[in-house]
Amino acid sequence: MRIGIPSWDDIRAAAGCLEGKAHRTPVLTSAGIDALAGARLFFKCENFQRSGAFKFRGAYHAVSRLSPEEARRGVLTHSSGNHAAALALAASLRGIPAHIVMPSNASIAKRRAVEAYGGQIVLCEPTLAAREETAKRVFRETGAALVHPYDDPAVIAGQGTVALELIEQEPDLDFIIAPVSGGGLISGIALAAAAWPNIELLAAEPEQADDAFQSLRAGRLVRPASTDTIADGLRASLSERTFSVIQRRVREIITVSEAEIIAAMRLLWERMKLVIEPSSATPLAAVLKRRERFQGSRAGLMLTGGNVDLDALPWQARRNG
Repeated sequence: MRIGIPSWDDIRAAAGCLEGKAHRTPVLTSAGIDALAGARLFFKCENFQRSGAFKFRGAYHAVSRLSPEEARRGVLTHSSGNHAAALALAASLRGIPAHIVMPSNASIAKRRAVEAYGGQIVLCEPTLAAREETAKRVFRETGAALVHPYDDPAVIAGQGTVALELIEQEPDLDFIIAPVSGGGLISGIALAAAAWPNIELLAAEPEQADDAFQSLRAGRLVRPASTDTIADGLRASLSERTFSVIQRRVREIITVSEAEIIAAMRLLWERMKLVIEPSSATPLAAVLKRRERFQGSRAGLMLTGGNVDLDALPWQARRNG
């Protein structure tokens, strides 16, 4: 894999690496939701992926590429949830240590998942600066290989395999819509889907953490003023690497409100019986918000994960607040 941005061939190679290791997740549909949207929607259910999210694809691919000497020292990352659990699982499958720096306000459910996979959690203050400084300290102590949650070519290539699968399963799509946060997933999808130029790639993002939307509009990286969103998996900001792919290949970023995210999440729970987290609901929220944009089309929507805290569902918080 060349340094910088992975190629289409790199993503195909990652798919081969993941064969038999990652689940080939199903694509589900709902006639009722199609009627609401005025479009045919195909939900790629990465909530059924190993570790409960698409993140396993990138984490396993990155871990598999470590040399024996690198692997012996283990792996290291900082993450609030899904990447943390995915890397802990990937490391356990290779039989190596995983050092996971997590903010003190990370979901209890996600912390338990990391521990269940054998990850060694190091807590820090809930700021990006604290996460990065703590990760540097753990690196000095262990020499573990850093596997960044999204700013890593091997991770991006692994995430891109989800688009190859979706297009194989539903080859006549007009759109693919995925959440955007740090940009590893949307970059991987964009690079994989480049072989199908007839498919428009769009991203969905919370209004309250809209740095990708602001960056695409400004033509430069814009750091988020706030990341106070119910979609806790979408609080990271883009890197130069992921932004460069988004600028070239993502047609539009649609922002959605907190109420729209919660309504879409609840709709998927009620109509399709799918346990998804708020981040996963943003693509459907975007389609329902912009029905005219998708009228009569065939759209693939990425349901990115299902690691939700069942004791703190967002509609319960609103009812009890």
